[in-house]
Amino acid sequence: METSMNSPRKPLLHLDVAVNENDPSSGILVLLGKLRPQWKPEDIKFKLFTEGLTNQLLGCYVDPPPGEVVLVRIYGKKTELYVNREREMETFQVLYAHNCGPQLYCSFQNGICYEFIRGDVMDEQLLRQPCIYRLVAREMARIHAIRPEKEPSARPVLWKKVSELLCLVQAVQSEVPACRQSRPASEVPHFDVLAREVEVLKKHLSAVKSQTVLCHNDLLIKNIVYNEAEGYVRFIDYEYADFNYQAYDIGNHFNEFAGVNDVDYSLYPSQELQRDWLTTYLRSYKQCLGLEPIISDKELQELYVQVCKFSLVSHFTWGLWALLQDHYSTIDFDFLGYAKTRFNYYFKKKGDYFAMKLP
Repeated sequence: METSMNSPRKPLLHLDVAVNENDPSSGILVLLGKLRPQWKPEDIKFKLFTEGLTNQLLGCYVDPPPGEVVLVRIYGKKTELYVNREREMETFQVLYAHNCGPQLYCSFQNGICYEFIRGDVMDEQLLRQPCIYRLVAREMARIHAIRPEKEPSARPVLWKKVSELLCLVQAVQSEVPACRQSRPASEVPHFDVLAREVEVLKKHLSAVKSQTVLCHNDLLIKNIVYNEAEGYVRFIDYEYADFNYQAYDIGNHFNEFAGVNDVDYSLYPSQELQRDWLTTYLRSYKQCLGLEPIISDKELQELYVQVCKFSLVSHFTWGLWALLQDHYSTIDFDFLGYAKTRFNYYFKKKGDYFAMKLP
């Protein structure tokens, strides 16, 4: 059944606490004193999750799992420049209301606390199994079926975000720290090349009429949790979730089959896998909207071509993001190398995908 994004919600608790990312335990204990007053401070244990590349994430508990775990996310340095935190918290609450995400407990000065979703974080091999990737397709369809109450308010965020990232990258490149001036500028395309390519993409994709839906916008492998016992998947981390092009969300996810730490585009899903994924998605999406789940060859081919084309701009989004992270982040990761990889693959696939014709 089609559902609304604007259902009434209780105001979110905000705690006026700042957590030091270099020594988080004392600040987190203050938060838990409010959220879980029954927990004795001396009994609280912490587990650091290391998968994220934007923020620091810690699990807090008294009884070991399957006891309750409260997640505390400390926002990464300068991420407020390109992440809409109010929108993120709104999306958290919407997805929880529709049984698509965890409960958000509170916000604090530089982060949020929320419910831990039980299950295993996805890996590259598991994601390629038909029974698993079909669960992912169905879950994405469920989220995409959540509609805003007022349809005109649903504007795709893509080009606004890309424009913001471009402006931020231009600003940081004009003030490169002396310690990084030795890096060869040829490692990534010149800013003028990137800006020109964005305009080329906008012009090409303006003729591709992808629907506007509520998107995760960052469905990398580690943002999918699989609960084998109960047979479902859930998506986590909604920093970039917003209304966007349907084909972008799917194409971005397909790009993430290649991984993040050691990007390998030989793992990009085959055409056969993509078509099976898209068939499952389209059927589920129609069911969620109360429509007959019958898919024509034309519908399938149209979405397939749209996804291929929009997957190109995903490389730009995350390539620009990585350039910003390289400048600001304190996380130990080769952001510059990641940006180079994303831009290189964009230029490799651009000709093939631009040449594809919609049915």
